[in-house]
Amino acid sequence: MAINALGYIGIRSDKLDDWSGFAGRLLGMQRIDRGGKALAFRMDDRKQRLVVSNEPGDTLAFMGWEVEQPGDLDNYAARLEKSGHRVERGSRSLADRRFVEDLIVFDDPDGNRIELFCNPMIDTDPFKPGRPIQGFNTGPLGMGHAVLHVRNADVLLPFYRDILDFRVSDYGLTPYPLYFFHVNGRHHSFAMVGSGKMGFHHFMVEFQNLDDVGQGYDLAQLEEGRIAYTLGRHTNDYTTGFYAHSPSGFFVESGWGSRVIDPETWEPHETFDGPSFWGHERLYLPDEPRARMREMRLDAASRGRRAPPIVDCPWLYGELVNHD
Repeated sequence: MAINALGYIGIRSDKLDDWSGFAGRLLGMQRIDRGGKALAFRMDDRKQRLVVSNEPGDTLAFMGWEVEQPGDLDNYAARLEKSGHRVERGSRSLADRRFVEDLIVFDDPDGNRIELFCNPMIDTDPFKPGRPIQGFNTGPLGMGHAVLHVRNADVLLPFYRDILDFRVSDYGLTPYPLYFFHVNGRHHSFAMVGSGKMGFHHFMVEFQNLDDVGQGYDLAQLEEGRIAYTLGRHTNDYTTGFYAHSPSGFFVESGWGSRVIDPETWEPHETFDGPSFWGHERLYLPDEPRARMREMRLDAASRGRRAPPIVDCPWLYGELVNHD
């Protein structure tokens, strides 16, 4: 029994036109009309990866996590109910809207809606990006990753780790608690920021070509206030990218080169280098916390901290390594 990928994300927004331009032109997703009050977007051969609906409620509407086998839904439902969490079977109508065979629905301790599903539908038409890009790195790694603000990480940790089997990749405790979890080879498909708040922090999409990230960065800079974090590189998953303000206020990370790990041998550990090797200047922060994050980057640089060389990154350049 296993959850093996982040399959889709749903958000609520009354800015459908803004989302059409943001997800289509800036991110390069393919827009799919779902009728008056909803938009959907493709990233690959799946029917949909992102759903934006014009309805009241918190910004994050749901996260959809894929399971390996249909029977896993019953097993997780039993485990959740035994732990005191209310679980509902998704209706046939809901499954059709999500383009999956079957699903269950429940909330995490902070009230975020989780959907576990099996057997997503594949589109017969090829993916047509909203701008010229090589494509997204999805497949068995899922659509990317999602990150939540949480009130108390100590409460959410056992829920995701012990009940849902999310495996801790690494964690940091300063300047605030950060926990990263993997469900497949992607270094993390889920993370939580112990900020004391609730809500959606960001989701990440990974491009197959670094130039597609850079060209998106150019596009984002044409819009005043669109850039939230400047171009930079993360310390734990080695992703190079930038963060943009979405039309709904949370961030969206456009990344490349995300680390792929071996889940069978990976050991969770605490990290001390801060979030980024370089860059990722947080333009949205006030001066003091912004300077504190900058000092963490400069400290990591002064200690010679950096990602491994290309030859040690087979997930990026496997062809070169195999050829040698």
